[in-house]
Amino acid sequence: MAATDARVLASTLAALEDESLRRVLAERRVSPTATWSDYYDMAEALLDPALVARGVAALSRTDAEALQRALADGTPVPPGAHRHDLTIRGFVDDAGVPFRAVRDVWPGFTPAADPETAPSDGDSAEHAAERAFAASTSLADILQLSLAAPLNRIGSGALGAGDRRRLVESGAVNDGEEADELIAIAEHAGLIAPSDRQWLVTATGVEWLASGTVARWASIARALRDTLPAALRNPDDGWIPVAQWADAYPFDTSWPVRAARSRRMLERWAMVDGGGAAPVWASDLARGGDADHAALQALLPPEVDRVYLQNDLTAISPGPLAPQLDMRLRTMARRESRAQASTYRFTAESLSSALTAGETAESLRVFLEELSLTGLPQPLAYEIERSAARHGTIRVGPDAAGRARVTSHDRALLRAVAVDQALRPLGLYLDGEALISRSLPETAFWMLADARYPVVSVDIDGNPRALDRHRLASAPHSEPVDPYAGLLARLRGASSDDSDAAWLGRELEQAVRSHSIVTIIVRLPDGSDREITMEATGLGGGRLRGRDRAADVERTLPVSSIVSVRPGA
Repeated sequence: MAATDARVLASTLAALEDESLRRVLAERRVSPTATWSDYYDMAEALLDPALVARGVAALSRTDAEALQRALADGTPVPPGAHRHDLTIRGFVDDAGVPFRAVRDVWPGFTPAADPETAPSDGDSAEHAAERAFAASTSLADILQLSLAAPLNRIGSGALGAGDRRRLVESGAVNDGEEADELIAIAEHAGLIAPSDRQWLVTATGVEWLASGTVARWASIARALRDTLPAALRNPDDGWIPVAQWADAYPFDTSWPVRAARSRRMLERWAMVDGGGAAPVWASDLARGGDADHAALQALLPPEVDRVYLQNDLTAISPGPLAPQLDMRLRTMARRESRAQASTYRFTAESLSSALTAGETAESLRVFLEELSLTGLPQPLAYEIERSAARHGTIRVGPDAAGRARVTSHDRALLRAVAVDQALRPLGLYLDGEALISRSLPETAFWMLADARYPVVSVDIDGNPRALDRHRLASAPHSEPVDPYAGLLARLRGASSDDSDAAWLGRELEQAVRSHSIVTIIVRLPDGSDREITMEATGLGGGRLRGRDRAADVERTLPVSSIVSVRPGA
């Protein structure tokens, strides 16, 4: 490695913004605990062959081709976006000349011709719209199920087999592969977030559930596009032809798998078809613009805001029910079929769950009467009244010490609770007319609700209160943790009062360590400069020692008189 390369790179690094420095450190997989004291240390490390090779693996195809041409032709990388990118990433100097360390490790490759775009698989706009509708509906079902019972993650971060099976059996997805891809899409869009060993729905996910089908599809399509790796994006912030994705990072051995995953997500979300072509409403999205909402809406079945309530305790939606209405209806009825015309069934259990979540008999009647095209059938009205009358037989609230207190006017039911083996973890014991548990009132309430008891939550004064069981993912920190904060602060804090002298001292130290032949420019007392080529052998006491190649004598030069140093011939 040439000392001058390190000096040039160090100067470049010192002028970069923190975000660019973080990118370089992350691409080279530098440890945040690196003991560098200044930018010269950083430059020397980045020009180490191992770290150069890591950086090469992160090069996009277009950057790699520009660097390949410069190395093959012995010419600088031409001015432009590629030179700028390669400069700030530590591959070339400001003039576009590749560093010697890059030349030494460059693996070389034959730039591939752009593959021809595969013919479309014949996916019509109508069929693509059906796929978009199906994907949006499936993901909404997954989030609804996740709100009720969070999905579990295995050690690798993938969806657990049990929950994959649960999603298939519920009808939310057709198979495990679809479940995995929709979970990945939801994470990319910020609708779910990992929390310990679970996936939790985020506040953004709850808002997404309440939006319309077209808005749902478009918001996730934008998120998927905007999170594509940089090499897949075109200059207008769209994406390059899908046929070119496979070799977008020619030196990254893990890239083909990642590229295939990205393509599958876009296909799953109906942003491209099997041939990589975007449907008509997404063509502007592919070019960096926005999806055509009106064009997609025209191909989707219209949403409805009314249902048919039947005497057999079912509700039939004649089309896709408006999302906000569907969300509320599903708190009180179990959906039996998932299609453009869905069927929901009311049961004692589903109505009890709605009452437990805060509904009342009156609120249920008002909502259903407004929703129904056929009025409120007598059997359903009776079931609501019966469930409401039974609901609240058991009351759970805090006692003066904050413990769970379980009461009921039905002594037989209270005794049944006391001996129920499913409730043993609560450690219930009789205290006068009530059962007491050292558990929190909320814990006792949900355990009783899960055991199908007609339970209501009350405050310390006995007034009913609604509990929301949905546990959402914590809001992300306003500023994500920066693993390189300490390292960057140390680099920024390095003394720069006499940077030229600092670079010179480092170059002289390196020359002495390697006994290099260097050409020294020395400023004489009369103000003139003299060039001396010597083999550097020692540095100390403010003096450089070495053998003058031309005169074949030992020389000692004051460091204060040395103007510059460069590799000797």
